[in-house]
Amino acid sequence: MAFGPVEVLVLAFPGNQFRGEIIPELQRLVAADVIGIVDGVFVIADEDGTIEGFELDALEGDAAEALAGLDSRVAGLLSEDDVLELAAGLEPNSSAAILVFEHRWATSLQTAVRNAGGELVADVRIPADVVDTVAAGIQD
Repeated sequence: MAFGPVEVLVLAFPGNQFRGEIIPELQRLVAADVIGIVDGVFVIADEDGTIEGFELDALEGDAAEALAGLDSRVAGLLSEDDVLELAAGLEPNSSAAILVFEHRWATSLQTAVRNAGGELVADVRIPADVVDTVAAGIQD
């Protein structure tokens, strides 16, 4: 099973204010084959700050229904230690979604580079807020 570049996002929801607007966009990106969900964990920090994680495919009821079609390719890829480390900054009474996703759009480019005898020597992600700040300074 070949993968394209893989990234981990931690999306925090202070005060457990997850309302689900994110789900349709994730479904659109998966359906368009832009990304693929490799693994995912929903995390809750209780009032004492104790962290509990649930694999996306282990959720039930409304949560499972909302996530239908976002099946992960390697459920369990994130270890318990990974989840605890990634969720360490969560405030008490908050939640987070930890998503491991594949950049499916880059898979064919990655294959073409390899077939041409090339290799990826750097893969640097610059956060959007950094780019926004720098671009605003350049345009002033």
